[in-house]
Amino acid sequence: MTPESLVDIFREALAVIVMIVSAIVVPGLLVGLVVAVFQAATSINEQTLSFLPRLLVTLLALMFLGHWLIQKLMDFFMQMVQLIPVVVG
Repeated sequence: MTPESLVDIFREALAVIVMIVSAIVVPGLLVGLVVAVFQAATSINEQTLSFLPRLLVTLLALMFLGHWLIQKLMDFFMQMVQLIPVVVG
């Protein structure tokens, strides 16, 4: 196994992680920004007003993107399993 192949595997793993995490986190961040602007404009300082919409959007993102996220993980796992003979031999 060469260092270049290890770096390629590591790069692909990081790309999959960034894609999956950003698909879950970015919608919550956008909703949090909208709620923060609303709270700043109306001077409402309620903690549940900022937490609950982000939680709901994150759960909805998991619900709607769950199949795609699992498919990406399974594709990466199958690719790694297929690389075992190349890496070992």
